[in-house]
Amino acid sequence: MEFENILYEKNGHIAKLTLNRPPANSINLATLQDIEKALDDVEQDKEVRVLIITGAGEKGFSAGFDVSDAANGHITGPKGQEIWTRIDRFPKPVISAVNGYAFGGGCELAMASTFAVMQENAKIGLTELNLGIIPGWGGTQRMPRILGKSKALEMILFSKRISAREALDIGLVTRISKEGELMKDVMEMADFLAQRPPLAVKAVMNAVVAGMEKGLDEGTKAEWQGTQIVAASKDAIEGFTAFLEKRPPDFKGE
Repeated sequence: MEFENILYEKNGHIAKLTLNRPPANSINLATLQDIEKALDDVEQDKEVRVLIITGAGEKGFSAGFDVSDAANGHITGPKGQEIWTRIDRFPKPVISAVNGYAFGGGCELAMASTFAVMQENAKIGLTELNLGIIPGWGGTQRMPRILGKSKALEMILFSKRISAREALDIGLVTRISKEGELMKDVMEMADFLAQRPPLAVKAVMNAVVAGMEKGLDEGTKAEWQGTQIVAASKDAIEGFTAFLEKRPPDFKGE
Protein backbone atom coordinates (compact mmCIF):
# COMPACT_ATOMS: atom_id res chain seq x y z
CA MET A 1 0.00 0.00 0.00
CA GLU A 2 1.55 3.30 -1.12
CA PHE A 3 0.89 6.75 0.30
CA GLU A 4 1.95 10.20 -0.83
CA ASN A 5 1.40 12.32 2.28
CA ILE A 6 1.22 9.97 5.26
CA LEU A 7 3.33 7.26 6.86
CA TYR A 8 1.40 4.14 7.84
CA GLU A 9 2.65 1.19 9.86
CA LYS A 10 1.19 -1.70 11.82
CA ASN A 11 2.73 -3.48 14.77
CA GLY A 12 0.65 -6.24 16.30
CA HIS A 13 -2.73 -4.86 17.32
CA ILE A 14 -1.72 -1.20 16.85
CA ALA A 15 -1.66 0.87 13.66
CA LYS A 16 0.03 4.27 13.41
CA LEU A 17 -0.79 6.97 10.87
CA THR A 18 1.62 9.92 10.67
CA LEU A 19 0.68 13.06 8.75
CA ASN A 20 3.86 13.57 6.74
CA ARG A 21 3.96 17.08 5.31
CA PRO A 22 6.27 18.87 7.77
CA PRO A 23 6.64 21.38 9.23
CA ALA A 24 2.91 22.21 9.30
CA ASN A 25 1.47 18.84 8.20
CA SER A 26 -1.31 20.76 6.47
CA ILE A 27 -3.99 18.67 4.80
CA ASN A 28 -4.82 18.79 1.11
CA LEU A 29 -7.09 16.56 -0.97
CA ALA A 30 -4.34 13.97 -1.60
CA THR A 31 -3.71 13.71 2.16
CA LEU A 32 -7.41 13.12 2.84
CA GLN A 33 -7.41 10.37 0.23
CA ASP A 34 -4.38 8.76 1.92
CA ILE A 35 -6.10 8.94 5.32
CA GLU A 36 -9.22 7.34 3.86
CA LYS A 37 -7.18 4.43 2.46
CA ALA A 38 -5.50 3.89 5.83
CA LEU A 39 -8.87 3.95 7.64
CA ASP A 40 -10.19 1.33 5.21
CA ASP A 41 -7.24 -0.89 6.07
CA VAL A 42 -7.57 -0.41 9.86
CA GLU A 43 -11.29 -1.16 9.74
CA GLN A 44 -10.87 -4.31 7.64
CA ASP A 45 -7.83 -5.74 9.46
CA LYS A 46 -9.12 -7.85 12.35
CA GLU A 47 -5.68 -7.87 13.94
CA VAL A 48 -5.67 -4.07 14.35
CA ARG A 49 -7.52 -2.93 17.46
CA VAL A 50 -6.25 0.66 17.96
CA LEU A 51 -5.20 3.49 15.62
CA ILE A 52 -2.76 6.24 16.60
CA ILE A 53 -2.66 9.46 14.54
CA THR A 54 0.22 11.91 14.90
CA GLY A 55 2.25 14.44 12.91
CA ALA A 56 5.76 14.22 11.46
CA GLY A 57 8.46 16.44 12.89
CA GLU A 58 8.54 18.24 16.21
CA LYS A 59 6.64 21.46 15.48
CA GLY A 60 3.20 20.56 14.30
CA PHE A 61 0.50 17.94 14.65
CA SER A 62 -1.44 19.64 11.86
CA ALA A 63 -2.24 23.20 10.84
CA GLY A 64 -5.39 21.87 9.17
CA PHE A 65 -6.59 22.67 5.66
CA ASP A 66 -3.81 23.49 3.21
CA VAL A 67 -4.82 26.94 1.91
CA SER A 68 -2.55 26.47 -1.12
CA ASP A 69 -4.98 23.71 -2.17
CA ALA A 70 -7.92 26.15 -2.22
CA ALA A 71 -8.65 25.26 -5.86
CA ASN A 72 -9.85 21.89 -4.58
CA GLY A 73 -11.77 23.47 -1.69
CA HIS A 74 -15.17 22.48 -3.09
CA ILE A 75 -14.04 18.82 -2.89
CA THR A 76 -11.73 19.03 0.15
CA GLY A 77 -14.38 20.70 2.34
CA PRO A 78 -17.02 17.94 2.16
CA LYS A 79 -14.31 15.22 2.05
CA GLY A 80 -12.65 16.48 5.24
CA GLN A 81 -16.01 16.68 6.98
CA GLU A 82 -16.86 13.13 5.84
CA ILE A 83 -13.55 11.60 6.96
CA TRP A 84 -13.42 13.39 10.34
CA THR A 85 -17.01 12.18 10.97
CA ARG A 86 -15.90 8.67 10.06
CA ILE A 87 -13.10 8.93 12.64
CA ASP A 88 -15.63 10.19 15.22
CA ARG A 89 -17.82 7.12 14.54
CA PHE A 90 -14.96 4.68 14.02
CA PRO A 91 -15.57 1.21 15.52
CA LYS A 92 -12.03 1.02 16.96
CA PRO A 93 -10.39 3.53 19.33
CA VAL A 94 -8.46 6.34 17.63
CA ILE A 95 -5.85 8.21 19.68
CA SER A 96 -4.55 11.54 18.40
CA ALA A 97 -1.00 12.12 19.66
CA VAL A 98 -0.85 15.92 19.42
CA ASN A 99 2.89 16.49 19.17
CA GLY A 100 2.79 20.17 18.22
CA TYR A 101 0.35 22.90 17.23
CA ALA A 102 -3.11 21.67 16.22
CA PHE A 103 -5.02 24.46 14.52
CA GLY A 104 -8.14 24.48 12.36
CA GLY A 105 -8.60 21.05 10.83
CA GLY A 106 -5.85 19.70 13.11
CA CYS A 107 -7.88 20.69 16.16
CA GLU A 108 -10.99 19.22 14.50
CA LEU A 109 -9.11 15.94 13.97
CA ALA A 110 -8.12 15.81 17.66
CA MET A 111 -11.76 16.44 18.67
CA ALA A 112 -13.03 13.73 16.30
CA SER A 113 -10.64 11.16 17.78
CA THR A 114 -11.69 8.89 20.64
CA PHE A 115 -8.87 10.30 22.76
CA ALA A 116 -6.48 13.21 22.29
CA VAL A 117 -3.16 13.25 24.16
CA MET A 118 -1.31 16.54 23.89
CA GLN A 119 2.36 17.32 24.48
CA GLU A 120 2.74 19.97 27.19
CA ASN A 121 4.36 22.57 24.90
CA ALA A 122 1.75 22.26 22.11
CA LYS A 123 -1.06 24.70 21.26
CA ILE A 124 -4.55 23.99 19.99
CA GLY A 125 -7.46 25.99 18.62
CA LEU A 126 -9.93 26.67 15.83
CA THR A 127 -8.29 29.62 14.05
CA GLU A 128 -10.27 29.70 10.79
CA LEU A 129 -11.92 33.08 11.39
CA ASN A 130 -8.49 34.72 11.09
CA LEU A 131 -8.71 33.80 7.38
CA GLY A 132 -12.31 34.93 7.00
CA ILE A 133 -13.60 31.34 6.88
CA ILE A 134 -15.20 29.06 9.47
CA PRO A 135 -14.39 25.61 10.88
CA GLY A 136 -15.72 23.27 8.20
CA TRP A 137 -14.68 19.76 9.28
CA GLY A 138 -17.10 19.44 12.19
CA GLY A 139 -15.58 22.03 14.52
CA THR A 140 -18.78 24.06 14.94
CA GLN A 141 -20.54 20.86 16.06
CA ARG A 142 -17.98 18.94 18.12
CA MET A 143 -16.52 21.81 20.10
CA PRO A 144 -19.89 22.89 21.63
CA ARG A 145 -20.63 19.25 22.46
CA ILE A 146 -17.30 18.98 24.28
CA LEU A 147 -17.05 22.42 25.87
CA GLY A 148 -20.60 23.79 25.92
CA LYS A 149 -21.96 26.56 23.69
CA SER A 150 -20.46 29.65 25.33
CA LYS A 151 -16.90 28.34 25.74
CA ALA A 152 -16.91 26.93 22.21
CA LEU A 153 -18.06 30.24 20.73
CA GLU A 154 -15.35 32.04 22.70
CA MET A 155 -12.74 29.63 21.29
CA ILE A 156 -14.02 29.96 17.71
CA LEU A 157 -14.99 33.66 17.48
CA PHE A 158 -11.79 34.83 19.21
CA SER A 159 -9.62 32.26 17.34
CA LYS A 160 -8.07 31.33 20.68
CA ARG A 161 -4.89 29.24 20.70
CA ILE A 162 -4.68 27.60 24.07
CA SER A 163 -2.00 25.61 25.90
CA ALA A 164 -2.13 21.89 26.60
CA ARG A 165 -2.82 22.58 30.29
CA GLU A 166 -5.83 24.79 29.49
CA ALA A 167 -7.05 22.29 26.89
CA LEU A 168 -6.94 19.56 29.55
CA ASP A 169 -8.64 21.74 32.16
CA ILE A 170 -11.63 22.49 29.89
CA GLY A 171 -11.90 18.91 28.62
CA LEU A 172 -10.76 19.53 25.06
CA VAL A 173 -8.07 16.84 25.33
CA THR A 174 -7.94 13.64 27.38
CA ARG A 175 -4.49 14.04 28.95
CA ILE A 176 -1.16 15.82 28.50
CA SER A 177 2.36 14.43 28.28
CA LYS A 178 5.74 15.86 29.16
CA GLU A 179 7.96 16.87 26.29
CA GLY A 180 9.66 13.78 24.89
CA GLU A 181 7.22 11.36 26.53
CA LEU A 182 4.17 11.74 24.27
CA MET A 183 4.59 8.59 22.19
CA LYS A 184 5.54 6.52 25.24
CA ASP A 185 2.33 7.61 26.99
CA VAL A 186 0.21 7.07 23.87
CA MET A 187 1.70 3.61 23.28
CA GLU A 188 0.89 2.66 26.88
CA MET A 189 -2.73 3.69 26.30
CA ALA A 190 -2.84 1.85 22.97
CA ASP A 191 -1.29 -1.29 24.47
CA PHE A 192 -3.89 -1.32 27.23
CA LEU A 193 -6.78 -0.76 24.81
CA ALA A 194 -5.41 -3.50 22.52
CA GLN A 195 -5.79 -5.99 25.41
CA ARG A 196 -9.46 -5.07 25.93
CA PRO A 197 -12.16 -7.36 24.47
CA PRO A 198 -12.59 -6.07 20.89
CA LEU A 199 -16.29 -6.96 20.54
CA ALA A 200 -17.10 -5.21 23.81
CA VAL A 201 -15.04 -2.14 22.84
CA LYS A 202 -16.90 -1.91 19.52
CA ALA A 203 -20.28 -2.35 21.24
CA VAL A 204 -19.54 0.40 23.78
CA MET A 205 -18.34 2.83 21.10
CA ASN A 206 -21.36 2.10 18.92
CA ALA A 207 -23.79 2.63 21.83
CA VAL A 208 -22.15 5.88 22.92
CA VAL A 209 -22.22 7.30 19.37
CA ALA A 210 -25.86 6.23 18.90
CA GLY A 211 -26.89 7.91 22.15
CA MET A 212 -24.90 11.09 21.53
CA GLU A 213 -26.19 11.50 17.97
CA LYS A 214 -29.70 10.01 18.11
CA GLY A 215 -30.75 10.37 21.73
CA LEU A 216 -31.33 8.15 24.76
CA ASP A 217 -33.87 5.75 23.21
CA GLU A 218 -31.63 4.85 20.26
CA GLY A 219 -28.59 4.72 22.53
CA THR A 220 -30.19 2.22 24.92
CA LYS A 221 -31.34 0.13 21.95
CA ALA A 222 -27.75 0.00 20.68
CA GLU A 223 -26.58 -0.82 24.20
CA TRP A 224 -28.97 -3.80 24.40
CA GLN A 225 -27.92 -5.04 20.96
CA GLY A 226 -24.29 -4.84 22.08
CA THR A 227 -25.10 -6.63 25.31
CA GLN A 228 -26.61 -9.56 23.40
CA ILE A 229 -23.63 -9.79 21.02
CA VAL A 230 -20.98 -9.83 23.74
CA ALA A 231 -22.97 -12.15 26.03
CA ALA A 232 -22.84 -14.84 23.32
CA SER A 233 -19.13 -14.34 22.60
CA LYS A 234 -16.14 -16.54 23.36
CA ASP A 235 -14.52 -13.45 24.87
CA ALA A 236 -17.21 -13.33 27.58
CA ILE A 237 -16.49 -16.97 28.46
CA GLU A 238 -12.77 -16.18 28.51
CA GLY A 239 -13.35 -13.12 30.72
CA PHE A 240 -15.32 -15.06 33.34
CA THR A 241 -12.95 -18.05 33.17
CA ALA A 242 -9.87 -15.85 33.59
CA PHE A 243 -11.51 -14.09 36.54
CA LEU A 244 -12.25 -17.39 38.29
CA GLU A 245 -8.76 -18.71 37.49
CA LYS A 246 -7.20 -15.44 38.73
CA ARG A 247 -5.24 -14.82 35.50
CA PRO A 248 -5.22 -12.05 32.87
CA PRO A 249 -7.77 -12.70 30.09
CA ASP A 250 -6.67 -13.31 26.50
CA PHE A 251 -9.38 -11.80 24.32
CA LYS A 252 -9.55 -12.87 20.66
CA GLY A 253 -12.40 -10.73 19.39
CA GLU A 254 -14.65 -13.76 18.88
